[in-house]
Amino acid sequence: MSSRTPPPPRAQPPPPKGRGAQPFVESRSNAPAYFSESQLPSCKSGFYTTQQEKTTRRKTCRFLEEAGRVLKLPRVTISTSMVFFHRFYAVHSFEEHDRFEVAVACILLAAKTEESPKKLVSILQECFRLKNNAMKNKTPQEGVKLDKRGYLDMKCQEYTRLKERILLLERVILHTIGFELSISHPYIHFGKIKKMVLSNELEYISSPGTQLSREEMGRMLNQLTQYSMNFANDSMHTSLCLQYPPDTIAYACIYLSGQFCKLRPSGGKDWLDILDASIEDLASIGIQMMELIADKKGMDESIFKSIRAELDKMKKKVEGDGNAGTRRPTPSSAGGDAKRSRN
Repeated sequence: MSSRTPPPPRAQPPPPKGRGAQPFVESRSNAPAYFSESQLPSCKSGFYTTQQEKTTRRKTCRFLEEAGRVLKLPRVTISTSMVFFHRFYAVHSFEEHDRFEVAVACILLAAKTEESPKKLVSILQECFRLKNNAMKNKTPQEGVKLDKRGYLDMKCQEYTRLKERILLLERVILHTIGFELSISHPYIHFGKIKKMVLSNELEYISSPGTQLSREEMGRMLNQLTQYSMNFANDSMHTSLCLQYPPDTIAYACIYLSGQFCKLRPSGGKDWLDILDASIEDLASIGIQMMELIADKKGMDESIFKSIRAELDKMKKKVEGDGNAGTRRPTPSSAGGDAKRSRN
């Protein structure tokens, strides 16, 4: 573990919301119009390449996931800790702060924010043990003393130092995120799934036009919701929460889930007719998600290839049109828009 001392807290404005927002941009910088991972502090300084930045975020989020499981924290608390982590390193470089210590402080703060508080000693000990188990082949650091269970000896020098740093980093995180503690996640927008299923907006590709029974609709609803939840959980391992609002991420998760469940919009409609998202957003989020889960065990390669091909096609269409973010000019969507305007 690093012995770096964090710099004093710097007041930061609350992270902007909405598409194109750049929470990592500070007032002294000349900000480009849209989010770019190459402009994140670690990449901008040359400390990391964009791929190393992605990998580091994913590794740390997996750590947060496992720590949350061991600490028996609710899913929303784990997700909030990841959002805090992403926002923190959207302002600070990984070179400045030890990511393990920042992650521990994010868990501590998220647990308080989401009303599932844990004692600092419990969080610190469980997180240290997880980290230490992953570094079994490394020589113990000076000042570190462990008990028989692999926890830090509370009387050793490292425990005192780590405790003080976590408490200081908690304050640094608060200043960095502008004390914005109310975090909205994609999960709250999955109520749209029930509406789509019950109003027969979706059908199985293998049996188009078939009227589903109540039991079949229930299975479709459960399956689509579960996949969407899984995709939303995975999205937390990326910087998507810095790029898009939670509702847009949720709709992209529903789209991907529909592909995995072999569903499509009924009545000749397309996904853009029933989801409030643009081609650009679906393509961008979908491709980032596909890159994340491509190497997962048990991944159906054929599904991955078909979804990736469709997303690439969407992306090329947007680039070809030179009108990013617009809906496809299909007869069904045009009719839907006209109907909405009349109402």
